[in-house]
Amino acid sequence: MECGNSEDSVDAGHRAVIFDRFRGVQDIVVGEGTHFLIPWVQKPIIFDCRSRPRNVPVITGSKDLQNVNITLRILFRPVASQLPRIFTSIGEDYDERVLPSITTEILKSVVARFDAGELITQRELVSRQVSDDLTERAATFGLILDDVSLTHLTFGKEFTEAVEAKQVAQQEAERARFVVEKAEQQKKAAIISAEGDSKAAELIANSLATAGDGLIELRKLEAAEDIAYQLSRSRNITYLPAGQSVLLQLPQ
Repeated sequence: MECGNSEDSVDAGHRAVIFDRFRGVQDIVVGEGTHFLIPWVQKPIIFDCRSRPRNVPVITGSKDLQNVNITLRILFRPVASQLPRIFTSIGEDYDERVLPSITTEILKSVVARFDAGELITQRELVSRQVSDDLTERAATFGLILDDVSLTHLTFGKEFTEAVEAKQVAQQEAERARFVVEKAEQQKKAAIISAEGDSKAAELIANSLATAGDGLIELRKLEAAEDIAYQLSRSRNITYLPAGQSVLLQLPQ
């Protein structure tokens, strides 16, 4: 640069565009360090070229005409070599002028391709599509997007209430299905139990028919054994008269 009595410093991560009162904005981009300027004639315009975040909220509509509230988080920085063009065509506040406009444009375009349900279930796909389209659009203005992500996505009150009502209905349907299945299982268990009792009665009847008095005597002995066991556990000592049947004249 031309030498003079004035000097200016460019901090780390920054670049400077030189405005000359006679020749206009210079194509040369000044890097970090101290640089000499011609007093009154040359003026530096400093740009921050580090990646910076910005949140852009947008309200748009889905494919099925549902209102969608989206907030997009963008990490952006300018292309250093294009700073003279950015300053000349857009200005120092290029991020204020460009990012909200192109973000709204891209989000409206992408979201309109999906219905509300797809925006929920395919959020990663939506985010990737927005990132690709927005990165390509920002490049035409000399901007680099290091990261684009959806940080907030909600729907209008009517859709939210409809989703909640649907979830409640699904829960009620699941509960009703459980009750029906439980009743069916109980019915099957009752049938199986009744069939078992019927089979047992049939077997006993067959045994009585074939074994005759032998089975009756066996049952009497089993009953006597149970009575003796119960008497032995009683606090009161019970004496039976000699020769008295322990069955106490149970029915034959």
